[in-house]
Amino acid sequence: MALELSDLDRELAGGARGGAAAFAMRLLMRLAEAVDARAFIAIEQAHVDGCLYLGQASLDFVERMTALGGKVRVPTSLNVGSLDLIHPELFRGSDEVRVNGKRLMQAHIELGCAPTFTCAPYQTAHRPRFGAQIAWGESNAIVFANSVIGARTNRYGDFIDLCCAITGRAPEYGLHLTENRFARAVVQIDAVPPGWDMERLCVAVGHFVGRRCGGLIPAIVGLPADADEDNLKALGAAAASSGAVALFHAVGLTPEAQDLKTACGGLKPKLVLRLSADDLRDAARSLSNVRDGAPLAAVTLGTPHFSMSEFARLMPLLDGPRPVVDIWINCSRATLEELRARGWEERLSSAGLTLVVDTCVYVTTLMRVGAGAVMTNSGKCAYYAPGNLGVEVAYGSLAECVASARAGKVVRL
Repeated sequence: MALELSDLDRELAGGARGGAAAFAMRLLMRLAEAVDARAFIAIEQAHVDGCLYLGQASLDFVERMTALGGKVRVPTSLNVGSLDLIHPELFRGSDEVRVNGKRLMQAHIELGCAPTFTCAPYQTAHRPRFGAQIAWGESNAIVFANSVIGARTNRYGDFIDLCCAITGRAPEYGLHLTENRFARAVVQIDAVPPGWDMERLCVAVGHFVGRRCGGLIPAIVGLPADADEDNLKALGAAAASSGAVALFHAVGLTPEAQDLKTACGGLKPKLVLRLSADDLRDAARSLSNVRDGAPLAAVTLGTPHFSMSEFARLMPLLDGPRPVVDIWINCSRATLEELRARGWEERLSSAGLTLVVDTCVYVTTLMRVGAGAVMTNSGKCAYYAPGNLGVEVAYGSLAECVASARAGKVVRL
C-alpha cells in the first residue's frame, strides 16, 4: 500500500516548517512504511517517554532537535525523568546520570513540552478526551488512555513519540483505527478469593492478562461494577508490564465495552480464558519472590504515580506507630501541590514517608536499600524492580505495605 502524503506532510518533510520538523517527519515516514500505514493523521496531544536518561544517545537525539530549532506542535506532557528536580538531594546515583539526566529533562522543556514529569498524565490537566487521536509513550499511560478514557494511541517508544509531538502527525495504523480496537480474547472471572479487595483483584487480573493474552486485545468479564479509575490504572499497568497489552476492555466499565458483543465488534474471540480463585491467587503470589515474614528494607508506592484518591486511602492507615523502614511514594507535581494545599504533605513527612516527584524509585537510584526485600502494592513495580534495582520484592495490598513497614517484615492481613 502506497503511503499517501498530505500537503502538510510534504511541507513538514521538505523543511518548510523547520529543520527539526523535517528530521522528525522523515523518521515517521520510515515508520509508516514499516507498519504499512496508509496515511498520516493529526494528533491532539503527545506524551513523551524519552526524558529518562538511558545513555548518551537519548541526550544526543533531543539536543539535536533543540539545535534545529524544534518546538512541539501539539500540547505535550513529559514522562518521568532520572531526577526529582524538586528534591534533588534525594538522588544517590552517578554524576553522569545527575548531570545528563537534568540536561535531558531541561532539553525537553526547551522544545516546548510541559514539565509534568509523570507517568500518569491522564490524572492531570493533560487528560485527553474520548476518541482523541494522540501519540503517547509510557506503557501504563498508553493502556489507560486507550482503555479507560477511549482515546486512541499506539505504543509509541522513545524518539518516535517526540517526532509525533514535533510534527503533530502520527501514522494511521494500529489502535488509531476502529477495526483494530475490538477484543479477540475473552477473560471471564469466575470467582474471587474471599476477603480480597478491589486493588489486589485488579493487579492479579492485569498480571494474568499480560502473561496469557499475548498480542490479543482482551475483554474482561466479571470485574465488579465499583472498580474505580485507580483500580483500572493498576490493572492496565500490570498487564502492560507482564505482557504487550495496549488496550483492554472491561465489560460494563470501560467506554468501548458497554457489553461483550460491543467489545468484540461481533467477532469470534481467538482465545477464551476463565479465571478461578486459585488462578488469581497464583497470579498475585507470582509477583513476590520472598516468603511471608521475610525482613523488609523499604516500601515503595505510586507506580504508576499515586493519585489524590490513593493518598486519601493511605492517610487513615498512618494512624499508629511510626514505620521502622522507609516508605517512598511517587507522585506528580500536580498531586504534590494539592497535598500541600490540603496540609497532607506535613502529615506524611511527620509519619516518616518520603515523597518523590518527577521520577520513580524503580527507574533511578533513590532508595537506601540494605538487607531485606522491597515491598510494593504495584504490579508494575513488583514485575520490574528485581531487574531494575537488583532487589527481592514482596507484593501486597496498600494496608499490608503499611503494616509491613511498621513490622519491618512482610506481613499479610
